[in-house]
Amino acid sequence: MASSIVISSQSPTPPQPNLAFRRLRGQRSPAEFAAAVRRAAREIGESVSCDARYVGRVEAGEIRCPNYAYERVFLHMFPGRTLTDLGFASRASVRGRRTRTTGETAGTYEPYDTQDPDETYDNYEESDVLRRAFMTGGGATVAAASLGPLGLALDAEAAGRPVRRAGAGEAGALEEAVRRIRLLDDRHGADGLYQRAAAPLRAAYALLDAGATRQTTADRLHAGAGELAISVGWLAHDSGRFDDARSHYAEALATARVTGDDALEAHAFCNTAFLARDAGRPREAVRAAQAAQRVARPLGSARLMSLLALREAGGWAGLADRTGCEQALVRAQAYFERGLSDADPEWMSFYGEAELEGLEAQCWSTLGDWRRAARHARRAADLQDPHFTRNIALYTAELADDLARGGRPDEGAAAGLRVLELLGEVQSSRIQTMLAATARVLLPHRRASGVSAFLERHASLPRIA
Repeated sequence: MASSIVISSQSPTPPQPNLAFRRLRGQRSPAEFAAAVRRAAREIGESVSCDARYVGRVEAGEIRCPNYAYERVFLHMFPGRTLTDLGFASRASVRGRRTRTTGETAGTYEPYDTQDPDETYDNYEESDVLRRAFMTGGGATVAAASLGPLGLALDAEAAGRPVRRAGAGEAGALEEAVRRIRLLDDRHGADGLYQRAAAPLRAAYALLDAGATRQTTADRLHAGAGELAISVGWLAHDSGRFDDARSHYAEALATARVTGDDALEAHAFCNTAFLARDAGRPREAVRAAQAAQRVARPLGSARLMSLLALREAGGWAGLADRTGCEQALVRAQAYFERGLSDADPEWMSFYGEAELEGLEAQCWSTLGDWRRAARHARRAADLQDPHFTRNIALYTAELADDLARGGRPDEGAAAGLRVLELLGEVQSSRIQTMLAATARVLLPHRRASGVSAFLERHASLPRIA
């Protein structure tokens, strides 16, 4: 069996309250401070699910060192301070508590940022280990070694043993797996992730079948499994596996309906609408987007309503209904201008002005208004946070195609070359398909400035299987 993290033979040191962090909270309640943490995360493109309980665990000293996402957020909130200034132990000293072995004790775990062995989910840091597990790993074995309680569920399932009833640690590990998959997709695209993500999804449903120790944990498991199904569905969607994506989105929708989770249902309908548009079923895209808006309206997130209006606009564009598309775009812009709120779902961290511009560009492109599409695509690429490498490549590929089709082959080729430079970091069949279409459009213009260079580079591009 692969090496795993084991419990140390030494007695754990009692946690020491983090008084420095408590002073920084000031007069704000834990819930108010948690909301401030979430807002700060959105400002820098991070996604954390901080709540009053997490703040309480930090102040109690249970979390000796935050994971990398929380570290970036805290240092953004309190510029000029270090982790030590915030009352945390250094990462190096906390990592020293880990030991590794093989044999009968493999599979047990000592968390390095908490004293509670049932609350291990805060320590799954964004690391090379996790990236390798999804990008280059060898299936379930690597995923199990990298995903803590989810990995233990995979081990039990593979060995034919009963999966133990889930506690808060398993629910938290599931939530963290969703965040990490989304983070890696933002940076590297879907193609290298899809097969790897099947392992934690299988573990999630094994945990659901095993049951949970508390109803609150069961609710978290259902929500986490649904969100994970959507994330894995998106990886299938973005890598051109539309049938797989449809199945995963339907699973998430069923989970939402069973548990009465309106937020999950809205998310599932949102992605279903996007998939229907891409699969050439624009009327279904409109219906799914409208269903999502009916479910989402009471949730109180204007940004979510904005994105759903854009999904509807994409469907109207596919139906060549310019009026319907324009009306939906106006609603999307109006909702967007209402700004951020604490009701915005965590998964929407990608949705900012750049994504708004990018989705509008796709609508105008579908309607054949290349000039307007190129204007919005250029703005999308310029506005995008560097963290979202995949989206920069996507928007630039959209720009290249719009310019090429709009009679500006030299500019289209230049944009296409910029995308090719990013494909060392990004693996996305969607983007490769867009570039292939652009190459076909540019082929009659091979003698124009820069076009031959793009065509030659594109022809030598390794194709993703």
